[in-house]
Amino acid sequence: MDWLYPRFHKESLAQTLCRLGLFVICMGMVLTMSMYPMLRALCVQLHSTFMGSYVPGHHSVLLINCPNEQAAKDIGRALMERRMAACINILPRTSTMYYWKGEIQDATEILMFVKTRTSQIQRVTDFVKSVHPYETPEVLSFPVEDGSLPYMKWMDEAVPDD
Repeated sequence: MDWLYPRFHKESLAQTLCRLGLFVICMGMVLTMSMYPMLRALCVQLHSTFMGSYVPGHHSVLLINCPNEQAAKDIGRALMERRMAACINILPRTSTMYYWKGEIQDATEILMFVKTRTSQIQRVTDFVKSVHPYETPEVLSFPVEDGSLPYMKWMDEAVPDD
């Protein structure tokens, strides 16, 4: 039976603990990375609760131009129904000049201000591109640096974080 022992390598206790420690560290990193969005949202809420201040960039305002008021209202209502925006302002008749296919264009458009969480920007952009009548719709985002803390908390309640 002694002839079997040399074939089976026995790990030392130190090697086993080292391998186990490495496994725990890797699993911790994987869990942390997969839970990052949830952990970030929790940290932002804790920061604003305990510090009584706003974390810059947590919310954004998007500018979206539409060819007419009905298109703006349809897009705005769809965004609100999907809870991608807390508030949308639709400003009537803006005069717009832009280059399109090598020529200067002059048009009248409707401007939308969409207030949402910064984490929702890509989702809003993708949705607007899918329903907007323009071939290349304008969707520009600007981070909110500061503002009314009660309003920001209301926005958090109105737009759930994914």
